[in-house]
Amino acid sequence: MADPAECTIKVMCRFRPLNSAEVARGDKYIPKFQGEDHVVLGSKPFQFDRVFQPNTTQVQVYNACAQKIVKDVLEGYNGTIFAYGQTSSGKTHTMEGNLHDPDGAGIIPRIVQDIFNYIYSMDENLEFHIKVSYFEIYLDKIRDLLDVSKTNLSVHEDKNRVPYVKGCTERFVCSPEEVMDTIDEGKSNRHVAVTNMNEHSSRSHSIFQINVKQENTATEQKLSGKLYLVDLAGSEKVSKTGAEGAVLDEAKNINKSLSSLGNVISALAEGSGYIPYRDSKMTRILQDSLGGNCRTTIVICASPSAYNESETKSTLMFGQRAKTIKNTVCVNVELTAEQWKKKYEREKEKGKALRNTITWLENELNRWRNGESVPVDEQFDKEKAQAEVLALDNVPNDKPASTPNMPQLRLTDAEKDKCEVELAKLYKQLDDKDDEINQQSQLAEKLKQQMLDQEELLASSRRDHDNLQSELNRLQAENEASKDEVKEVLQALEELAVNYDQKSQEVEDKTKEFEMLSEELNQKSSTLTSIDSELQKLKEMSNHQKKRVSEMMSSLLKDLAEIGIAVGSNDIKQHEGSGQIDEEFTVARLYISKLKSEVKTMAKRCKQLESTQSESNKKMDENDKELAACQLRIQQHEAKIKSLSEYLQNVEQKKRQLEENVDSLNEELVKISAQEKVTAMEKENEIQSANEVKEAVEKQIAGHRDAHHKQISSLRDELDNKEHVITELQDLNQKIMLEQERLRVEHEKLKSTDLEKSRKLHELTVMQDRREQARQDLKGLEETVAKELQTLHNLRKLFVQDLATRVKKSAEMDSDDTGGSAAQKQKISFLENNLEQLTKVHKQLVRDNADLRCELPKLEKRLRATAERVKALESALKEAKENAARDRKRYQLEVDRIKEAVRAKNMARRGHSAQIAKPIRPGQPPVASPTHPNANRVGGGFYQNSQTVAIRGGGGGVKPDKNS
Repeated sequence: MADPAECTIKVMCRFRPLNSAEVARGDKYIPKFQGEDHVVLGSKPFQFDRVFQPNTTQVQVYNACAQKIVKDVLEGYNGTIFAYGQTSSGKTHTMEGNLHDPDGAGIIPRIVQDIFNYIYSMDENLEFHIKVSYFEIYLDKIRDLLDVSKTNLSVHEDKNRVPYVKGCTERFVCSPEEVMDTIDEGKSNRHVAVTNMNEHSSRSHSIFQINVKQENTATEQKLSGKLYLVDLAGSEKVSKTGAEGAVLDEAKNINKSLSSLGNVISALAEGSGYIPYRDSKMTRILQDSLGGNCRTTIVICASPSAYNESETKSTLMFGQRAKTIKNTVCVNVELTAEQWKKKYEREKEKGKALRNTITWLENELNRWRNGESVPVDEQFDKEKAQAEVLALDNVPNDKPASTPNMPQLRLTDAEKDKCEVELAKLYKQLDDKDDEINQQSQLAEKLKQQMLDQEELLASSRRDHDNLQSELNRLQAENEASKDEVKEVLQALEELAVNYDQKSQEVEDKTKEFEMLSEELNQKSSTLTSIDSELQKLKEMSNHQKKRVSEMMSSLLKDLAEIGIAVGSNDIKQHEGSGQIDEEFTVARLYISKLKSEVKTMAKRCKQLESTQSESNKKMDENDKELAACQLRIQQHEAKIKSLSEYLQNVEQKKRQLEENVDSLNEELVKISAQEKVTAMEKENEIQSANEVKEAVEKQIAGHRDAHHKQISSLRDELDNKEHVITELQDLNQKIMLEQERLRVEHEKLKSTDLEKSRKLHELTVMQDRREQARQDLKGLEETVAKELQTLHNLRKLFVQDLATRVKKSAEMDSDDTGGSAAQKQKISFLENNLEQLTKVHKQLVRDNADLRCELPKLEKRLRATAERVKALESALKEAKENAARDRKRYQLEVDRIKEAVRAKNMARRGHSAQIAKPIRPGQPPVASPTHPNANRVGGGFYQNSQTVAIRGGGGGVKPDKNS
């Protein structure tokens, strides 16, 4: 912790001489100086740390304001210097001056030179890394002066709650020339303008930031310091500066941010609990400089003219308030492992002492509570315990090796020689490592350059999109005035949308109803198909039964004819023969009656099926009519939608016309306001110059109006082109995605169809195998039946012959004929039963074979159709893939073309690529500078090897003294 005197903000006051305009006007010189720290203005004294009179040189201002801060920054503290005052009071002259003039240079170039001179004169074990940033706050937006494409940067906080500008360009530097080149580049991008009070008026607050990181290679001690050099824009009165148009807008933003700075200073001076840092980007960045961890110096610049007396008093009062602010300053140090360990041991000892104190006090308290009296020598000694804790707190930390005040160790000559030899070896190794690092750095820079090209393309595309989006938002904001005229149209559109939703709902209901009817129709069709198949089977069964009856009747008639021929007319009259024939005829009649009943049943079933089929056909006709009506309604709704879209287009055209009317009204309003201003100027100025001023103002207004029209038209055309390109790309991408989804669905369908066909083919193969097996079995059964029939036929012949012989011999051998006839009848009945069963089996096999033969052509035809469908789908899939590949290639070519166009557009404004950190090492004599005029006599210039970026020397450097 620094001591309280060093934590107070230092305020320096500088008065400039009277300028030519003030001298020509005959203004009075009003300030009166009393010593080096007092000034009297209008009988009111003001006291500051230092007051500079108009004849003060730049060197004197630097030595008093900024020289000590250089040493503080290199010792690990943060520093800030900023100039405050009204416009044309000398702020930019104080901070920058003439950058390349040894006598006229301001604070910034002298600080840059002094930083490197101090580094070259410090311990050679130290290694420094310096990086700089340069940005401005213009119209309350942070703009990077080293990369003009970064126009609206944001302020964030790091892990220590310290604000910083995110995304700002940071460049590593290793010499004052590189820093000055960076300042020149940024200064050329800064906003300036001409006013009635200043020919080069700063229209923005510029902040030049220097970050210094140092590391002691021997002790690994790391320190970091941050220095803000701020050139604020001046507060203005429009009546004095004559600002108009864009310059007037700039003045408004400048005064607003300076007002926020004044509020912050007032809150800090009064000790308020709430500090309004977030009211402005500038106060947010300088939050650590005002009331934080920073050594801050404010240079208030004032005019000595009586014409600016009120502004000068306001500036001096601002300085008096700022002088009461105190910052809490500490070193930004990164402790080494050994220092952390010692700190941990100290805290551990401190905690142990506190625990012992607590134990002592608890024991003493328990004794008092138990009624004992504790002697004085055994009571707790508060002063002794506090002394022990303070002794542990006051154990000094290891100071970093970079501190200039640390005493150096004394070495003998032998040890010095040995150290020099070892140091030379280490320097040689360090040079080799630097060469290797340079080679790797060049390779890394090439690779990083390629990455940065891609990142810049993406960033530029995002910025263009953001700019277009902001312009679109602005146009939408301007169109807010025309919303009242469009409300009626929107209400009508809402009613149409409601009607459209109702009609869409009706269409959906009808579609659902049609789908239900279609499903019912499909069910009825499937039922009809099943009934047709059953009818066909019944017809085939009836045909088979008819054939069977005819065959049985023919066989019976044939048998009866043979029996009649064999027996003769006399034998039929016998009792037994007549009874057998009657029984057979009875069985035949019963069988015929049964067949008749079955035929009648089948006829009834056929009539029912025909009636069901006619009803299904009627329902199909009705469903077709309803489908035609629904399609007609859909066409009507589509026509209505088309008319509504045309109506919407007409509304958009009317809206565009309203926008143009609003623009014209705005132009007339600007013209009227300009005429009013001209009138006011005519009243104030002389009558002779009125016409000339009016013509100049009208020309300026006409020029602004033309530029405004051109800018608006170009922005609208560019916006339309960008939107058209984006819409086309989105449509193309959507088409490709839909095509891919359709192909994927068709591919899934083809897979499922292929699997179904494979399953059916497998079933057909199994069925074909079964058919072949059944055919073979049927062939074997046919042969067996043929053999049985042949045997039966032979038996019938033998029976007829035997019956004839037995009838002839019936008179002679009655008993023998009766027994033989019974045995023959039993055998014949057994054979007929077997024959009937075999006939049934044979006919069933024949029917099965006929069914299979009828089904086989249908399945073969279906299989061929499926194969053709698969081939057609494969060809369609192949064609769709080729079309998708062509569309994807065309889309990629379009994207590449747009990228190339954007890259060509942004190549001109591409910033510098990222640099590799270049370490700076002390020991080299400093160059001649405005603050070190004797440097050339000591060591010459800078030495920078082409192979390495480390700066070394022989220790001949001279430390800067107080008067340097």
